[in-house]
Amino acid sequence: MTDKVFDSPAAAVADIPDGASVAIAGFGISHRFPSSLIVALRDHRAKDLTVYCNGLGSQGAPTAQLLAENEQISRLVASFSSRPGKPTIAEEQILAGTIEFEVVPQGILVERMRAGGAGIPAFYTSVGVGTAVAEGKDVRYFDGEPYIMERGITTDYAILRGYRADRYGNVQFRGGSRNFNDSFAKAARTAIIEVEEIVDVGELEPEQIDLPGIFISRVVETTTRVDVSELPQRPARPADSRREYDGKPALSREEIGRRAAALLDDGAVINLGAGLPNGVVNYLDGRGVVLHAENGILNYGGFVELSEADPDFHDAGGNFIGLLPGVSFFDSVTSFEIARGKRLDAVILGAYQVGADGDLANWAHPGRPGGGIGGAMDLAVGARSVIVTMEHVDSRGRPKLVQRCDYPITAAGCTDVVVTDLALLRRGDDGFILEEIAAGFTVDEVLARTGMTVQTVENPRVMQEQW
Repeated sequence: MTDKVFDSPAAAVADIPDGASVAIAGFGISHRFPSSLIVALRDHRAKDLTVYCNGLGSQGAPTAQLLAENEQISRLVASFSSRPGKPTIAEEQILAGTIEFEVVPQGILVERMRAGGAGIPAFYTSVGVGTAVAEGKDVRYFDGEPYIMERGITTDYAILRGYRADRYGNVQFRGGSRNFNDSFAKAARTAIIEVEEIVDVGELEPEQIDLPGIFISRVVETTTRVDVSELPQRPARPADSRREYDGKPALSREEIGRRAAALLDDGAVINLGAGLPNGVVNYLDGRGVVLHAENGILNYGGFVELSEADPDFHDAGGNFIGLLPGVSFFDSVTSFEIARGKRLDAVILGAYQVGADGDLANWAHPGRPGGGIGGAMDLAVGARSVIVTMEHVDSRGRPKLVQRCDYPITAAGCTDVVVTDLALLRRGDDGFILEEIAAGFTVDEVLARTGMTVQTVENPRVMQEQW
């Protein structure tokens, strides 16, 4: 086998031409991107690139955003084009039409890459049925259910990040940083990986090799090292923050998480969406609940402070996490096999809106170009139960429980339970049923802020008494 080690990241990307397609691995907003190769590609100045990625990451860090800032991208295929907060340069370019954007559900993106790398031209999936993602795609019915066709993806190049590699290109990953690397490598004609350490052939035990060298063309040592304590962090609202309605306090964000946690069975396997659903983590101790993350982790623990953080131990939202006995790591293809294969007992997601028919809308916001599907479409379709946690009204006082969603939907008819700061509603055969209300509020006060027709049990319970 050929020695695949290159002297520098610049040498490894030097032949990437204008107009090339490049898959860029990485998960989260600011760390564990192939930053050395991204910086080298920016300095190389190849332009008119088609970039495939989960998301470009955060500005102010050595992420794929550098390529947008340098005006090198003409087409972006990703799960995220926007996130909460100030619009990025990439978003501005999408809005101006200088970047063409295609949004792809996270699990479908890695599956399309896996298929392309395996020589499979297309496959059918229920993810995206009834949503904007399905527009213009072939629909077939299997066992009476609709499925949309997704095409396999191949790329000219992939730039990746691993932990260790030998000179033949055999790669070892570490923790939750494996994510998209496997599928992106397999889909690329030329896969380039940066690693913390390059070792001689034979120094990696066979059992340590996560990706065999046949899929890797070039190996370089990481030169751009990132201190996680100096990276931009996603802003978070305090757990004890709460809204008031008519001068009365509703449930805090922490209490919403506590009530949602009480809905879970002991020993359940669950996935938590970013933001408000993360509050559930604080109420799982001693219950045997197993947490699953889309970047490829099963059975992780609670969040840890930056001072204790290991950069490779993070969940899908970029939160640094502790580990529990029996934890396992794998790639995102396997992670979404768990999700779509009905092996998750529940997923807890945030939402912009929930419709009376159970439709969930949580990925696109009017006024922002594209959106951020992430893994939500795959999770909402695959989980046995979908629980939504959200505030009862939006920042302008408009109901988030609506008769019909006017935001783009994530999945049709998927929502089973909604926990808000005012109420708990469960979907039955004829729509949602109001079962619980926050202490100090009346049914009429809750219904006045609810934009859908709901049924009400005779004596709704008090939410704070159910945990």
